[in-house]
Amino acid sequence: MLKRLWFRVLLILVSVSAIALSSALVVRELMVRDFRGFLEGQVEDRASWITTSLESTYEKYGAWANPEIIENTIWALMLGFEMRLYDLHGTFVIGTENAVNMLTPLVKKRIVAISSLRYRDEAADFQPYALFLGGKEIGRVDLRFMRSQKELFFIRRSNRLLLLSLLGMGGLAVVLSVIFSKKLTNPVEELTRAVTGISEGDFSSRVAASGSDEIGRLSAAFNRMAHALELQEALRKKMTSNIAHELRTPVSAIRGELEGMIDGLIPIDQEHIQSLHAEIGRFKTIIEGLEELSRAEASSLDLAKQSIGLRQFLMNINARYGKMFMDKGVSLDLRCDEKITVHADPDRLSQIMINLLNNALKATDEGGRVVVSVGETAQSIEIQVADTGHGIAADDLPFIFERFFKLERDGLGLGLAITRELVLAHGGTITVQSEPGRGASFLVTLPK
Repeated sequence: MLKRLWFRVLLILVSVSAIALSSALVVRELMVRDFRGFLEGQVEDRASWITTSLESTYEKYGAWANPEIIENTIWALMLGFEMRLYDLHGTFVIGTENAVNMLTPLVKKRIVAISSLRYRDEAADFQPYALFLGGKEIGRVDLRFMRSQKELFFIRRSNRLLLLSLLGMGGLAVVLSVIFSKKLTNPVEELTRAVTGISEGDFSSRVAASGSDEIGRLSAAFNRMAHALELQEALRKKMTSNIAHELRTPVSAIRGELEGMIDGLIPIDQEHIQSLHAEIGRFKTIIEGLEELSRAEASSLDLAKQSIGLRQFLMNINARYGKMFMDKGVSLDLRCDEKITVHADPDRLSQIMINLLNNALKATDEGGRVVVSVGETAQSIEIQVADTGHGIAADDLPFIFERFFKLERDGLGLGLAITRELVLAHGGTITVQSEPGRGASFLVTLPK
């Protein structure tokens, strides 16, 4: 389970949530500590007020037994202190209870009601404070602070809120972590299953691609890749079948004639030897076609590029092949500006144009027309070969540049595959547009 991606993501999210909640706990502790420090400072200040007041009273009357000592004791109670006053010899003078009992009933009732708002901790010790006058000790006062119920309520409430936040927010964080970890990792797991399917030969595997985030774009890219692999696998099978078919025909013919000669059914004469030679020539043509395709695929390694004036270059090709067009009754036109040049390998570019012209001528009947036009943009040169021939069916367009794909019975179906490899070797692209019965248009785009 620890190896599962979603569980690791869950651990990360839960850890982040735990750190956040721990940070809140630390902040709360720091705040409470500062609050308590503030209260302790206030306690010390109030204790200082009480001792100063007692010392002033003693200075005024010269003795602890004076009319204001009860007021001082009650004032200490209002400040939140229980008080016990002792003279220089340690004799008890007055305490909080004594002072309260000396009050009139009405005042006593109010004082008791007010002091009841404070919490009296009987287990807490009295803190002694020495009293001085003119540098001489005159007695001692013991004080015990009684905390306000408001302060205790604040601390209890902060503890309760902290506990609720830890339980509520922590639980919510865990639930959200589970949901988000599943949401994040489900597409990855789906991609893993699809990749496994493709690795096992199931090229129909697809994943749901939704959203425009990284996972959505990855899923869409995977689907495109899977679709391309599915097409390539179909083409590979078809190519293998076509190669086997193309090779089987001459091999079967040669074998049949040789077996006939061995059995004496076919005479060994010049006519039958020439027939064998023709079949071997066909066999050689297939092999040479495959070799030419391999050379085209590797042509990017040995291109001899140079600057070529396209108009004169294309006029030379048209001149060489013009008679073939004339014999079939197909016109061949060239539209190219004198100033257009391209950086390319002249031999490979010539092979590209010858293949495209041969295909256009085969597809165009007598009275038709083939136009070679050249244009340029800021970044590229565009060479278009358009004909008014039979056109290409929409179902065949995606496969027109694949190996051994043929629209006619004649040929090997390698011409356009070789052409595409040569164009790609120059860093260019080749595309086709066509409608059945309305001709086809091949566009070669080469970088300047």
